[in-house]
Amino acid sequence: MIARRDLLLGALCFSGAIAGTALKPRHEVRLLTSGKLADVVPRAFGDWNSEDVGDPYAVNGEGTLSAKLYNELLVRQYVNVKTGASVTLLMAYGGRQSDELQLHRPEVCYPAFGFNLTRNEPTSLKISNSVSVPARRLAAEAEGRVESIIYWSRMGELLPQDGGQQRSARLNIAMQGIIPDGLLSRFSMTGNDPKKEWLAIERFVAELIGAVAPARRNALIGSERANALMRLEKTAKG
Repeated sequence: MIARRDLLLGALCFSGAIAGTALKPRHEVRLLTSGKLADVVPRAFGDWNSEDVGDPYAVNGEGTLSAKLYNELLVRQYVNVKTGASVTLLMAYGGRQSDELQLHRPEVCYPAFGFNLTRNEPTSLKISNSVSVPARRLAAEAEGRVESIIYWSRMGELLPQDGGQQRSARLNIAMQGIIPDGLLSRFSMTGNDPKKEWLAIERFVAELIGAVAPARRNALIGSERANALMRLEKTAKG
């Protein structure tokens, strides 16, 4: 005889399977609608020039997990022609963020490459007087080298600030039946004063976003912030 408990378990599993099928995302939504990320991000702006520096640690080679996660990996070294300051930009774009394929966060990746995280905290990255991006800032050390890092991640229109928010964002988006695209934007400087370097990175990012074509900023920071920035610029011009 089948126990009542077994019937209940069977019913729960069956209903769960139906719900899982119903909630399985089917509709793809991409904010990077055309072209490549490399075409969106300016190679030069203001006093900054750049060169492509390739894939650090060769993590995006054929057959690797990163190659499956990301459709495009952009790595550039920007140098200020007046001050000599140097910022490394890494942007990893994935066209399909699903349960199987999702952005890897730097606070997980850096220790995997032998770095010790001495700082790991949320921050509000100021783009303009009234527009900011929820981000994280890290300080990582390895073999006498100190990297100061600021990054944010975008899943569809959401910008989760930590792993928990990323999981919640993925669930909320999945319940809407959407498979979003995703972007990891990471900026780093080498030095011995993280606070000073974080401030320099923040200024660099604000100038960089300002140099991106207004209609394409949503691929980097989401539509809400891109539109708010566009309105501010129109108001400033009168």
